[in-house]
Amino acid sequence: LLRRIQIQKTSLRGPRYVSFLFRAGKTPFAPMKLSVSLLLLATAAAVCYASSEGKLKIGVKKRVENCTVRTKKGDLVHMHYTGTLEDGTEFDSSIPRGQPLSFTLGMGQVIKGWDQGLLNMCEGEKRKLVIPPELGYGERGAGDKIPPNSVLIFEVELVKIERKTEL
Repeated sequence: LLRRIQIQKTSLRGPRYVSFLFRAGKTPFAPMKLSVSLLLLATAAAVCYASSEGKLKIGVKKRVENCTVRTKKGDLVHMHYTGTLEDGTEFDSSIPRGQPLSFTLGMGQVIKGWDQGLLNMCEGEKRKLVIPPELGYGERGAGDKIPPNSVLIFEVELVKIERKTEL
């Protein structure tokens, strides 16, 4: 008798599955085989779940033709952005202010998801960043707008890059 066990985990990219096929029989070792199979199944499911969580997801919304300068650590960048929670609730945006946010990339002046997700970007490029809690505000959240352990979604546009040699 063959048995199939399948575990489904739904993520932002859709469902992921882990399947195991094992033979259940009436041998003296059947309970042990079943236990080992279930242990392997639980381990594989945990690995599948852990490997899909905690990763920064970067989507390019608008590419720039003939890009000659890309962002790198230490650049002063000027960014327009809109930040939302997974449910679509907007918590902040530079657009209504008409003033881009300026900071030095890779120096910890912004959340880790931004320091990582804005590298290698061209002026005029637009990206969508899906930032897990550990690269955002984590367990503490931020004020009353960002709850603890929130996934953050940012639509960002790189307005300008200033190299440290230009400063």
